[in-house]
Amino acid sequence: MAIKLHGPAMSPAVMRVIATLKEKDLNFELVPVNMQTGDHKKEPFITLNPFGQVPAFEDGDLKLFESRAVTQYIAHTYADKGNQLLANDPKKMAIMSIWMEVESQKFDPVASKLNFEIVIKPMLGMVTDDAAVAENEEKLGKVLDVYESRLKDSKYLGGDSFTLADLHHAPVMNYLMGTKVKSLFDARPHVSAWCADILARPAWSKALEYKQLDKLH
Repeated sequence: MAIKLHGPAMSPAVMRVIATLKEKDLNFELVPVNMQTGDHKKEPFITLNPFGQVPAFEDGDLKLFESRAVTQYIAHTYADKGNQLLANDPKKMAIMSIWMEVESQKFDPVASKLNFEIVIKPMLGMVTDDAAVAENEEKLGKVLDVYESRLKDSKYLGGDSFTLADLHHAPVMNYLMGTKVKSLFDARPHVSAWCADILARPAWSKALEYKQLDKLH
């Protein structure tokens, strides 16, 4: 049964799943969803994700939504394929889970706001709120201070090997690397090295090809 991923590759949440599929070397179909015309808020998409947000995911008769839940499903179900993305014992799994939570609760809300203000708003012809940028730069700096401390002792957030805890950061981080916010990452040597490592992964490069195709359509 074929794997289908519904959503535009420009979406960080969609890219999170694409990157995971590429790490696992899995074949899949990317089904376009036109968000400008509101297709994500109506049938048939709304049956796949009742919240009307991308992505939606199908693996045979299994239908999932929420990108981080989808990446965990892929990593567990296809553990024997491609690159291992999970920790290999319960204690390490617990540490990895902490940093997955940190990404979704601490990093992503702030980083996504910066992405919206600095990247998305100009694309949509909207005016960037400089006060919101300054406020969230300060917040992100505090989060990255914690990351710097963690990454002094550990090559990756979850431990010695690359896991979903790291991968989940890649899409928004990739957008921010093209903005002035990059200086916040660069100012912290261990964070900077970690970013460079993640964004240089072959699977991430392959995932970015989907985003380029998205731009052409």
